[in-house]
Formats: sequence, C-alpha cells, structure tokens
Amino acid sequence: MDSAEYERKIAFRFAAFDQDGNGYIDRADFSAAAARLLTEFGTTARCDKGQALYTGAEAFWQGMAGIADVDGDQRVTREEFVGGAVKRLRDNPERFAEIARPFLRAAIAVADQDDEGVASVPAVERALKVLGASRETAAFAAQSLDVDQDGKVAENEAVAAFAAYFTVIAPDV
Repeated sequence: MDSAEYERKIAFRFAAFDQDGNGYIDRADFSAAAARLLTEFGTTARCDKGQALYTGAEAFWQGMAGIADVDGDQRVTREEFVGGAVKRLRDNPERFAEIARPFLRAAIAVADQDDEGVASVPAVERALKVLGASRETAAFAAQSLDVDQDGKVAENEAVAAFAAYFTVIAPDV
C-alpha cells in the first residue's frame, strides 16, 4: 500500500476516536467511551471493573498523546493522528497494541457478564455499537474477533485485531 493510500485509511480511523466529533481527540473522548461502556453494561464507575476501565482509558490517551500530540496542547488533530501513525505505527502495530491493551482488557472485563475472562460475541457487538460502530460493522467485527470460533472474544484476539485495524494492516471493514 502506498503512503497516500495508507494516510487516507488512517484518516478514516480518526473518527472512531473523536467520540464527540469536535475535530480532535482528547482525554474527554477516552473518558466518554469508558462512560458509555459502563452505562451499556450496567457497571458503576466506582467498582473495580469501572476503575480499571477509566485507568485503561487514561493509559490509552497518554499513549496516543505521546505518539501523536506534536504540539503538546493535549489534543490530537487529524493531521497529528495521521502523522503519528505514519511515523511511529505503520511498521510497528505492536506498539499500538500495547498502548491499547489496558483499555481493551478492561472493556472485555466490563462486557464479560459471567466473569470468565472473555466476552461473548453479542456483548462485543454491543460494545462496538455503543462506541460508534454501525450495526453492520459491529456485527461483522464482533464475529471476526472470535478467531477460534468459540463464541467468545479473549483479550489477545481483541488486541491483535484492534492493532491491525487501527494501523491498517487488516482490510477495511
């Protein structure tokens, strides 16, 4: 994939993080995503799962800001997001996976209604929809995340797929 195509795809991914649609990604976008997940699954912010989700959201934000917030204003513009991905993530999706891991681990725990350490495919679909994916995309992605086809999504499956999608290794969904 040439650089122009890569940049176009990464720019498309920006909207998934800009939860409030104000044209930049900031800490509030990550906090809002955490709050929506907690509400969707009836989990309180003060319980262990809620605290872990907010801690994971903060770690994810700090990692993204470290990669992309070039001017240090605590906001990541589309241009900074694309630039950060091109310079720091294109050839290293594992780096993105590691900054996303704490949030994804906690999100799976919130969606895990049976405390089995995995989330059901329908729960993952709910989570994706509440985070802004369309019904069709959420259904397709949730099924795709279940790599071993056991009806559950484990942390390692989610982290690998998330990193591949947001660093544009995987095909568009």
